Amino acid sequence: MNRRIVHSLVQAIYPPRCLGCGAMVESDFGLCGPCWRDTPFISGLVCEACGVPLPGARPDEERAHCDACLRQPRVWARGRAALLYQDRARRLVLGLKHGDRHDVLRPAGRWLARAGRDILGRDKLVVPMPLHWGRLIKRRFNQSALLAEALARETGLRHAPDLLIRPRATPSLGGLGHDQRFQVMAGAIALREGRRRQIAGRGVILVDDVMTSGASLTAAAEALVTNGAGEVSILVLARAGPAT
Repeated sequence: MNRRIVHSLVQAIYPPRCLGCGAMVESDFGLCGPCWRDTPFISGLVCEACGVPLPGARPDEERAHCDACLRQPRVWARGRAALLYQDRARRLVLGLKHGDRHDVLRPAGRWLARAGRDILGRDKLVVPMPLHWGRLIKRRFNQSALLAEALARETGLRHAPDLLIRPRATPSLGGLGHDQRFQVMAGAIALREGRRRQIAGRGVILVDDVMTSGASLTAAAEALVTNGAGEVSILVLARAGPAT
């Protein structure tokens, strides 16, 4: 049977639904007009290092940075985020992370590609944040790896899903202060044995679902940089606002 006919039959039985509210929409994996309007996509001037929105217009001769990144320069070179981690965007991210909402992945890949368009390069390697094996067994999937795969599929970039590992389990960072988060994550992420040649001098795009303080991303970026990676940039689905 013709693929177009099959698709039409499937849509007749299971009409496309909005990812946000469940209302019928014209195409699969999309948002209706009101949900699109209410989803906090990041645009305009952003911090060059972490992607958080900044007021004003882009300076002509220098890249803008938020106060947090000025106080604590990042290990990575550049950073971007697709959404602000609040309201409808927060529900979408939590649905992916804890509610098996894998229908979010296809549009998320497009959102990441759009947010990172000025840091993605033709030869960049897409690398997800790793989970400790114990947490991976409990959760059954690594949402960062799924997002990295979606980005790689959208952009055609190479994807290295198992490049980084977490040799030891770390407690949840929720409820911890800024300095405590960095202490917990220090040395918690490592390059998998035998993979240094794969990243030697090569640019890397480090993908995660949410950035809060940047402690986890710092541990991952340090593992890449100290093992000879080229420029490391970060790309996250959602940014939780300026780090404090």
